[in-house]
Amino acid sequence: IHFYKRFGRTFENTLGKLRAVSQIAKTYRHCLHTRHLLPRLSLPAVTVYPLNTMSSSMSQFVFPDDQPVTRLDASTAFNHLTQGEQLYSHYLSQASWWGGLVVLLQTSQESPDIFRLVHRVNTAQDVATMRAGALSAGLTEQEVTAYLVYCSGFYGNMGNYKGFGDSKFVPNLGVDRLEMLVKSTQAYKDKPEEMEKLWQMVKGPMYSLSDKEKQLGLGEKGVTKYFTPNCDMSDSELVNRFMKAKKLEGYINRVIKTVEGGKVVYEIRHAAVEEKELFSEEFEGCLFKVTVGDYNELLAKVSENLELAAKHASNEDEKNMLVQYVKSFNEGSLDRHKDGSRFWIKNKGPIVETYIGFIETYRDPAGMRGEFEGFVSMVNKEMSAKFQVLVDKAEEMLPALPWSKEFEKDTFLRPDFTSLDVLTFAGSGVPAGINIPNYDEIRQEEGFKNVSLGNVLSASYGVSKPAPFLNSSDNDLLKLWKVPSFEVQVGLHELLGHGSGKLFHAGNYPVELACPLSGARVGCYGQGETYDSKFTTIGSSYEECRAECVGIHLCLEPGVTEIFGHSGQEAEDIKYVNWLSMILAGVKGLEMFSPSSQEWKQAHSQARFVIMQVMLEAGEDFLTVKEVVGEDGKPDLLITMDREKILTVGKPAIAAFLLKLQVYKSTGDICAAKEMYDRYSDVSEPWASRRQVVVDRKQPRTILVQGNTVLKEEKLKLVQYDPSAEGMVKSWAERFPDTSSLDTMLAKLGDKDRPLWA
Repeated sequence: IHFYKRFGRTFENTLGKLRAVSQIAKTYRHCLHTRHLLPRLSLPAVTVYPLNTMSSSMSQFVFPDDQPVTRLDASTAFNHLTQGEQLYSHYLSQASWWGGLVVLLQTSQESPDIFRLVHRVNTAQDVATMRAGALSAGLTEQEVTAYLVYCSGFYGNMGNYKGFGDSKFVPNLGVDRLEMLVKSTQAYKDKPEEMEKLWQMVKGPMYSLSDKEKQLGLGEKGVTKYFTPNCDMSDSELVNRFMKAKKLEGYINRVIKTVEGGKVVYEIRHAAVEEKELFSEEFEGCLFKVTVGDYNELLAKVSENLELAAKHASNEDEKNMLVQYVKSFNEGSLDRHKDGSRFWIKNKGPIVETYIGFIETYRDPAGMRGEFEGFVSMVNKEMSAKFQVLVDKAEEMLPALPWSKEFEKDTFLRPDFTSLDVLTFAGSGVPAGINIPNYDEIRQEEGFKNVSLGNVLSASYGVSKPAPFLNSSDNDLLKLWKVPSFEVQVGLHELLGHGSGKLFHAGNYPVELACPLSGARVGCYGQGETYDSKFTTIGSSYEECRAECVGIHLCLEPGVTEIFGHSGQEAEDIKYVNWLSMILAGVKGLEMFSPSSQEWKQAHSQARFVIMQVMLEAGEDFLTVKEVVGEDGKPDLLITMDREKILTVGKPAIAAFLLKLQVYKSTGDICAAKEMYDRYSDVSEPWASRRQVVVDRKQPRTILVQGNTVLKEEKLKLVQYDPSAEGMVKSWAERFPDTSSLDTMLAKLGDKDRPLWA
């Protein structure tokens, strides 16, 4: 039961009503929703939710008390490193963790302050002592658990919006109860005035769930820190035109819109330690200023640790890579980061693999600005050997893709492809595989690297309980083959998905080439245009869709599953599970569609939904998704795929669709691409109604607890933590034990943004 109650009388009457509600039953909890402040009393509106019967509409915005948490174990690989390699990985990890805090400032205005609040609480005393104090103050075990789970979710997503799905989450206990918990802690007792000020600052936005605040987005469609709130898509398009004219890219900047002397001013602010204006000029009646200096204090810590890491680099490529990264972060230079990436590509087969910077553009509403991430990992030699065989056979497999050689790179740039055990991954989440760098000119002409994150796959993607929407026999197959099939899909997706295809620019394609779709002469990208600048808002999802299609298409080719050690019936089951998993992900991904903004909030989920629609469109009873009644008597869905028709119906449908994806990408035909992609992405009936069934039956994503490398008396050790919310909180408390200096730094950076995002 979910109901809103607004109180407009006296403070005492309001408290009386709250007390009355609190006595209804022990199974009820209170959750205050501070969307509107009463002008005289400054009292937040109230939303009250029953503890064990919370409505499904609210369940989207909390982590459940039984949220799965598991350990990302890297101990074996780390212990096999030499002392120098361990020190190299330690300082790279420190750089990554400091840089990961930038994501707080890229997510929401309140995120840095929420971090400050919970980090003060969690570092002032251990979890057991904090729990005991909270229970003594009158809180329940459930409420303390809910606080710890909220902290785990916040740390794992580096902010109060989910890294996968971009939807906001709030604590699973009422604001009055969380206030009681905060005031029972040692942190509050030590510095009550500071903690009270901080609590008053965050309690409203921490719980607020207005339609706009429910998700990330631009303008009235959501919250973003990549543009000031006075911007909408028209501002984004104007900025894009300016950046194209000046040959600027968006990876390392944000857009700040102000008015000076009646003139609209756009500041393109680059991330950098140094603070200064690079240049300013008039453009289309507005003043544009290009500056550096965003996130400066955090990036100073990144550079400091990268310089220490460079002292333990194993070769000149690693040293030169880190030198360029430091210059990039210090100066606000994207070109220096590209130079560092070039050295990174050259560094083949390192024992310790790493990448750091403003990388993925998924969360920028315009699809151009990168979120900070940094990872450090060690090579898993056994699985890497399988991926190397895949690389060796790549040129034989490329002709199996459904486009002619003119649409493929002139020369396949053999990448480094390794399976890694992740030691550190800092950012808004941990992926299963990566294909980087994302810079078009490097990927097309110089190369790239693929990495599969082996310990992430085993920790996050195992099947512990039956998946929704599948029958029992399909669930049995999924339990057996989900991880092996995902390893195959990740390998194909990263290497031959993201690694295939050519972008047409003047001089690099036959001008008389006929389009295989229309028969007309093909077009190309214009001067200064890139894939990101052309495909903007759909670019990330469109490219993920293309790579996913490559994966499911090529996994059917003879000999592919054998590379990963699977043959016979086992191989056939893996192929089926791979295709079935894609559809299951497409259905489950409906959760990531925002009805209020009518936008997809997760690139991969949108891509998989699109693929599902293509397969449904193929007809011939190859794939059906039916509305049924579940064993619990509630609405349910049932996915049925005829595995005998994968080759005869499914594969031709995906091949035809994949050809369109590639032709539109190669030729820069954004109009045709968007028309097609928007049509398949449309969440109209019956899918709009089915979304609620998906939300009601969703299973939470696993939160990963990562270890810390600790250097004491010139000796390094890896400290790992319990796979629990308590372990997650402890890991972060020990990751940044110097609370005072970190708090000051985040407060200063938050205050710098505050007037612009008020």
